[in-house]
Amino acid sequence: MILGLNRLMIRGVLAATAVGVLALAFYLAHAAALSRLGEQATAAADSRVQALESVLATQRAVAAILSDDGMVKDALLRGSSGAQQLVSRKLDQLREETGSNVIYLLDTEGVAIAASNWDEPVSFVGSSYSFRRYFTDAMANGTALEFALGTVSNRPGLYLSHEVSEAGAVAGIVVVKMEFDVLEASWTRSPDQTRVSDDKGIILLSSASDERFKPMPRLQDKLNMTSPVPGAPDWTLTFSTSTAPARQAGALAAGAALGLQIILGALIWRSGRARRRAENATLAARRYTADLQRAVEDRTRDLTAEMAERRTAETRLARMQADLVQANKLATLGQVTAGLAHEVNQPLATIRLLAENALALQKTAPIEVAENLGKIVRMSERIGQITAHLRSFSRKATGQVGSVSVKEAIDASVMLTASRRRVEGARLVIEGADPELMVRAEAVRLEQVLVNLIQNAQEALAGRPDPEIRITVTVDATHVMISVADNGPGLRPDIAAQLFTPFATSKPDGLGLGLVIAQDIIRDLGNELTADPPLPGQGATFRMRLTRA
Repeated sequence: MILGLNRLMIRGVLAATAVGVLALAFYLAHAAALSRLGEQATAAADSRVQALESVLATQRAVAAILSDDGMVKDALLRGSSGAQQLVSRKLDQLREETGSNVIYLLDTEGVAIAASNWDEPVSFVGSSYSFRRYFTDAMANGTALEFALGTVSNRPGLYLSHEVSEAGAVAGIVVVKMEFDVLEASWTRSPDQTRVSDDKGIILLSSASDERFKPMPRLQDKLNMTSPVPGAPDWTLTFSTSTAPARQAGALAAGAALGLQIILGALIWRSGRARRRAENATLAARRYTADLQRAVEDRTRDLTAEMAERRTAETRLARMQADLVQANKLATLGQVTAGLAHEVNQPLATIRLLAENALALQKTAPIEVAENLGKIVRMSERIGQITAHLRSFSRKATGQVGSVSVKEAIDASVMLTASRRRVEGARLVIEGADPELMVRAEAVRLEQVLVNLIQNAQEALAGRPDPEIRITVTVDATHVMISVADNGPGLRPDIAAQLFTPFATSKPDGLGLGLVIAQDIIRDLGNELTADPPLPGQGATFRMRLTRA
């Protein structure tokens, strides 16, 4: 009887040990799998936050850039319907390029004076949005952010607003509305759940559209990762993934442990087979662990590469913009070089003739020799001036702004474009170019803009019986206005409407980039380049405003 009790006790101990081993195996495997799931969830949440941050940054940049746009300010300050119509068309084009849903411009009373949907039945133009928080906050603080339902579309979206100021006073508000349907659709394709909530716990964005504007549910039996959204105060992204894989891993480990126990129990009569089964089970567990680890590493590496690629793309874009300005200058240089060859060849031929004449007269007529030598010096100085202007114009801009003489810049540009004008008999009139007048600019870039405008005027005068180009300089207390006008046929209304739009041109072989680059150069100097509205019977007039030095 005692022997039977001992056997029962041993069996009880063995059973308890077996259960403990199974529980321990489940716990360890479950904890390890849960840790790996946490790493994957963290990486996925970071990826979604970065994507959302990138979208917000893009739309915020749109609002900021438009707030400093000369055309936008002109529409607010002048209030003319023509200027507002041009702004509406520009907002419509910008909306397509940036992926915004709608962009509109409000005056200080909150009334929309221009909108990207100006030509739609639900146009915002003329509607008042003074009751919107994104308007009142932007008027008070300069910028604002509000997530709300659209009053017309009844669709939820994020409203980003930025004040437009002029001379220290608020002139209006730029509003950009963006919707997140594409982003939410990408979240829906994942079996995991993604939600973005505000500081009150109300869901704003979700991979399940029926959750929007509802309180955040209790997320049980889920692994939840939360992260604040940069650029959107009080927004929190919550990424939820199922813990079922961790439980499955624990169950798999417990099953493996159970199998190991069975194998160990069978070692008495089949130790060799049990050893091989144990090795196979261990190898499978290692392979499973290695696969999970490799998946985490691959995902992390992809995210790192994506971030590096984006930074590289931004750097490449800045370099391409600088190269485009230089390429435009070199193209212009190619056009003027042929004419400058004639400018140089004529003095060279005269120098040779005078030198030969001086050699012949050096003994018999010393006075004529001296006169010839003086002419040779003056001709050489002119060649030096031409080549100096050509070298200066071909140099790449350094970006350093300083005091530049208006007269010297105009004279250099006139010399670079003189040959074609002389061939076509165009008359050039320069008014108000005071040698003492200085502006804040960079000489190379200012000459590039002037050469571009003078060449455009010369091309417009082809075939005219009385071609004339007039360069006029006017000044006030703080600014200098340089206008380049011609008496050609003037600008067509369709070309004038998109004059500074890339690739818009009336020339058969033109790229439509010259005026765009010229406007960008003047804007970089903190000023503006504009064209007078076309009038019947009048040529084109371009005006650039520069700051006095």
